[in-house]
Order: sequence, then structure tokens, then C-alpha cells
Amino acid sequence: MEIIISPSILAADFNILGQQIKEVERSGAKYLHIDVMDGMFVPSISFGMPVIRSIRKNTDLIFDVHLMIEQPMRYLEEFADCGADMITFHLEAAGDHVEETIDRIHALGCKAGLSIKPATPVSVVEPYVEKLDMILIMTVEPGFGGQKYIESSTEKIRQMRQIVTEHGLETDIQVDGGITVDNVSVVKEAGANVIVAGSAVFKGDIASNVKRLM
Repeated sequence: MEIIISPSILAADFNILGQQIKEVERSGAKYLHIDVMDGMFVPSISFGMPVIRSIRKNTDLIFDVHLMIEQPMRYLEEFADCGADMITFHLEAAGDHVEETIDRIHALGCKAGLSIKPATPVSVVEPYVEKLDMILIMTVEPGFGGQKYIESSTEKIRQMRQIVTEHGLETDIQVDGGITVDNVSVVKEAGANVIVAGSAVFKGDIASNVKRLM
């Protein structure tokens, strides 16, 4: 499958964010990963619709919006309106509304992704796998950048790819958290093909870092 790099702007320098997004464009990366955190589902607070709307004006990169928020159904229209191309939400945050949330994302013209935390087994994703465009395996605890990759994530990626394959699908599997040039080959070999990287992209030469991750 095609390997896609999705640089996470959580690790960008917001003083020169526009400039760094242009560097991401030139690097060959196709996605821009945008972490939205509400201070409730995860302890941190990041950014929301105004930031996304602002940077949407300046790039054609695919906006890979990762909602780490409680009751994500509340804000789907707003994120679609401000420029999200793909909206990924957490199974743990959606309660009994997982399928309804997926359907609503699709109705808004966006691709739908479903994410699970490190402690959540991949088996809980299987009932929804036929409807998903992407599955995000968190490889650190969501909420903070710069964490170390959780080694047990490798087996979860492998299991998720097996489930997808058994359903006759080639659904994208994304990984997010602690991905570096030293371990990216491990997650790719396990079956991940959409690689979120923050510090590994934005610290140093962006174009060179992206190429090393691919």
C-alpha cells in the first residue's frame, strides 16, 4: 500500500506555521495532521476551528483532523465547514454513537476515521470496519506530543491489518505517537501505511525528515 506521511502541526513552530506548512507541501507529504484536544477527553487543550479555517486558505494538503474530544458528534459540521477532509474520532469518546458518527462524517462529504487508545483492543473496531476509510492506532497515550512509542502497539497494528484483510479491505491504518526514523520501518512492516509524525518532521529540515520517514 502507498505510504502516506501526515506531519502533525502540534510539533510545528506556530510563529512560522504558514512557512512550515509550505515546506511540508514541498516535501512530498500529502496530509497535514491536526490534533484537536478539548481538555476533557485528554488533559491538554490545543486548537480548533479558527486555526483550521485560517491555514485552509493557504494549502491544498489533505487535512487529517484528529478529534480528541468528548461527544464528537457535537462539532462535526463545524470541522467539515472549516476545511477538514478527513475526520477521525475516538471510539472511547463516542459512547453508543460510533456508527451514527461515522455516517454523519460521510454525509458531510468527509472521510471517516476511528481511533483507539493503547489500552483498547482492536476487536472493538471490527463491527465498524466496513464503513471506515481509516483506522488510527494510537501508539502513545493521546494528549501530549513527544512521548515514547509503546512497543505493544506493533502487535495491535498487525492484528488490525489482519482484521481489515479478512474483510477483503485495504483500509488505511494510521499510527500516531512516538514515530521516528528509528522505528518507522517496524510500524510499516506491521501493516500501518499512514504515518503521523510531529517532532520527527518539524525538528530540523522538514523535507529531509519526511523523505527519511517514507
